[in-house]
Formats: sequence, structure tokens, C-alpha cells
Amino acid sequence: MRLTRIGGPTILVELAGWRILIDPTFDPPGRRYAFALGTSSTKTKGPFVPAPDVGPIDAILLSHDHHADNLDDAGRALLPGATYVVTTKSGARRLGMASVRGLMVDESILLEGEGKEPIRVLATPGRHGPPLSRAIVGDVIGFTLRRRHRPHPDLWITGDTVLTRKLLRVARGIAVDVAIVNAGGVGFPATGPLRYTMTGRDVVRFIEALQPMVAVPAHYDGWSHFRDGEDGLRRALDTAPPGVRERVRWLPDGVAVEL
Repeated sequence: MRLTRIGGPTILVELAGWRILIDPTFDPPGRRYAFALGTSSTKTKGPFVPAPDVGPIDAILLSHDHHADNLDDAGRALLPGATYVVTTKSGARRLGMASVRGLMVDESILLEGEGKEPIRVLATPGRHGPPLSRAIVGDVIGFTLRRRHRPHPDLWITGDTVLTRKLLRVARGIAVDVAIVNAGGVGFPATGPLRYTMTGRDVVRFIEALQPMVAVPAHYDGWSHFRDGEDGLRRALDTAPPGVRERVRWLPDGVAVEL
């Protein structure tokens, strides 16, 4: 498996002959984007790899389509070029493209392509905010990827989610080689202490429950609405219980890393 950090939640995964892009965000920095409830966020960093330099993409895994920090305009322009786009059921309806497959939690799709090993993509649970916030913030999912001959997933991508009891139950019940864990502790002045993604402490609890071989942080920089970004995540990991920090692998900017 090779991973390339492009910025924010965007990572290129190369596995079993597949080139899979996670949550494509390629707009330049400086623009302010509107979200729900009158909230907004400014993009503070551009991509470490420009969209034209990413190369061919076989599949795009989209945690959700309706927030620009997971799918901005330049990222959206890449969707028609992918053989598969996998996202939420509601997102598939909004995108309205033949290549888009919408999944509910625990539903899966088999990615198949000539000269490539089939990969099973399964939707995992996520909640993009506090309890009862779904009607406002919308649907979100994560993904596991498993080659057909493997007894357990090669990769789990959490997507944008807070830490929930359901997520912890799933984490304690499966084995995963690599986990890409979205952090950032997203928050807004208008909604006070509420958080919409995992904080650094939440990431520590998640890794402790899952115990992947490797945990890769993502979605912790590049946007003004990250209230517990890279510094908070590093502080939480510095004081984490034994066996957590040793699993974490920080990806360099824009450089492919083999795991």
C-alpha cells in the first residue's frame, strides 16, 4: 500500500493496482466557504499535489459531498474521470452521475477492473456532529477496503465523524492493517463547544480501541474551522497510553509513502 498526503482529508491510496482518491480537495487557499446554520470556513492551505499532477484515478471515496472541506470545486471536477465514485445514498442522489454508487452503513460494493485485484468497499458508521444533528449536518460514512483474499480489511478510512459508541464498538470488533483517522475537532463560533469531527483525545481513544498496525492522521490542517488541529493532535498523542503513539505514522506532504 502506498499513501500520498495531498492535504486536508485528501489522500491518494495505491493498493492492488488501484489508484483511489479520498475526499478530493484541490482548490487554492484563501476562499471562504459557507456551511449550515450560517457557519463558514476559510481554506488556509492549498494541495501539496496539484490536481493535474495526481495522475489517473480509478475510484474516488467521498465521505460526504455537501461540505467543501471534503469536496471543493476543483475536486468535484475530477469525479467524471473516475470509474467508481462511492459516497452516501443522499450524496449519490445529489451528484446524479452514472458512476456514483451510494451506500448505507454496512452496505458494500466490489471494485473490479481489468488487470486489478478486486477490492470490497464497505460503508462504516459516522456522525458529523452531536446527537440529533443529522438533519442539519447531513449524512456521512467511512469506508473499509479489503482485497478479496484477505480475512480482514487492508484499510479503514473513518471519514468525517465524531467519536461515538457505535464507532468504538466497530473498532473493537475488527482487525485492520491501516487506519486513516480524520481529526481536526471542527467547530464554529456560532455553535459554541459543539464538535463535528474527532478531537486529538478522541483519536487516541479510537486508536486504542481499534489497535491497527498503522494509524495515519488526516483532516487536521488547511481550514480555519479546525479547533483541535495538528498541535492538539500531537499533544494528545504525546500523553497517550502505551501502544497508541507507536502506531501513528504522519505522512509527509505530497510524497508517496509505502506501508
